Amino acid sequence: MAAPRGGGSCFVLGASGATGRELLRELCAQRPFSRVTVIGRRQLSLPEESGVAVAVVDFERLGEHADAFRGHDVGFCCLGTTRSKAGAGEVEKLVEAVDFDRCTILRPAMLLCARQEFRPAEWIMQRLLGFSARFFPTAYTVPVETVARAMVASVLQPSGEKVEVLENKAIHQLGKTVPQPCT
Repeated sequence: MAAPRGGGSCFVLGASGATGRELLRELCAQRPFSRVTVIGRRQLSLPEESGVAVAVVDFERLGEHADAFRGHDVGFCCLGTTRSKAGAGEVEKLVEAVDFDRCTILRPAMLLCARQEFRPAEWIMQRLLGFSARFFPTAYTVPVETVARAMVASVLQPSGEKVEVLENKAIHQLGKTVPQPCT
């Protein structure tokens, strides 16, 4: 379902991580939804003027928190991890099995972002691959801001496919379609 600009509602899982924080920033800047709810394990400090609601849930007892998910037109899941840890194909099969009206799965390459925790191997890889991005911009990396813009664009400009999988190059392309907020 495409959300009309300024209408509908969405929830965001994983708003405390790098991608989730950037997605929330993009949603607040673009305002494609009249209501945004962050669903997470703990309370997040958000500016009051953001208008974002926060629902704290126990992910071990999701059945008790079904109301947090009700009444939303769109859900964004930013509970990311490395592909090797996540077993990406397995997770995607589980998501597809839920049989959403429409589902977009993003498979970004190495995220270029500032992490809250220090990951030495990732820091080294970001530097090496970040340098190669000058020559091959869509091959090995993607800025987290581009991923967030692509997530919003995938809702505002749906492909028409029931399940859409976006690889890194497509994320770069789609991430350019949503106008960036003025700074």
